[in-house]
Amino acid sequence: MKIAFLDYKSLGEDIDLSEFSGLGEVVKYNLLTAEEVGGKLDDADIVIVNKLEINEKTIGRAQKLKLVCVTATGTNNLDKEYLASRGIEWRNVAGYSTDCVAQHTFALLFYLLEKLNYYDNYVKSGQYIADKLFTHFGESFHELAGKTWGIIGMGEIGKRVAGIAEAFGCGVIYYSTSGKNNQQEYKRVEFHELLASSDIISVHAPLNSRTEKLINKEAFLKMKRSAIFINVGRGPIVVEEDLAWALETGEIAAAGLDVLVKEPMDSENPLLKVRDSRKLLITPHIAWAGAETRQRLMDIIERQIRGFISERG
Repeated sequence: MKIAFLDYKSLGEDIDLSEFSGLGEVVKYNLLTAEEVGGKLDDADIVIVNKLEINEKTIGRAQKLKLVCVTATGTNNLDKEYLASRGIEWRNVAGYSTDCVAQHTFALLFYLLEKLNYYDNYVKSGQYIADKLFTHFGESFHELAGKTWGIIGMGEIGKRVAGIAEAFGCGVIYYSTSGKNNQQEYKRVEFHELLASSDIISVHAPLNSRTEKLINKEAFLKMKRSAIFINVGRGPIVVEEDLAWALETGEIAAAGLDVLVKEPMDSENPLLKVRDSRKLLITPHIAWAGAETRQRLMDIIERQIRGFISERG
């Protein structure tokens, strides 16, 4: 059995993948592009992939291929019709990153809510040494308790964020992007009501025809000017040009993003114009990437492959 990692670099080097060696021959490619695949997979039985598109172009020559494992929940990179026509099975992993993404949601929030960049710079610049007062009121910030937290996408991550927000004293409301999600613990509202009522809005929805460009200029105009917006869902849910406008004009107070329309970031991204870290914080798609989270992900995939091999006898 030959197992090929197609974008091994996306997993990081600080996790243990030694168990895969017990499943067969393992070959690791750091970051293959579609053009670089060539005949590298001709004798592969199983491929492990994150972002590379799996279709006739990339695996057409891989006649021994039996299983594709995606190191993520989303499977937009798989041509499932083509895989089915070849009798190739596929697996993805759901639920592995719930704790880490929820944690990062609050990391983004508190950085912005408590103006931590400003206060960190105030101390490190030496201004605190020269001050006569024990405290400093350079930037006003507010308690989270008593605020309304609006969640777009009440799946497992959304529910975890809701529970943590409640622990901090927030009231939680949510909008179901599918129209089918009914959580008894929280109040479901229409989109316009969530936008108008929320002090914090966080996105945890998948990207589909209902959510693409959902957060646009019209949506920002309905938000409170004091609102903090967080997106840890998918980049194309937000119209980035409209978000830049909302931040520059003060239409909303701040935004924290872990996902962008194009990743890595494009040099023409309009958000690069927003230089004030009190208004905008962007992290490079790391909400899923805690060391324990990535190890959990790969442990699940290892078990999936082991089960697949066992079923095949």
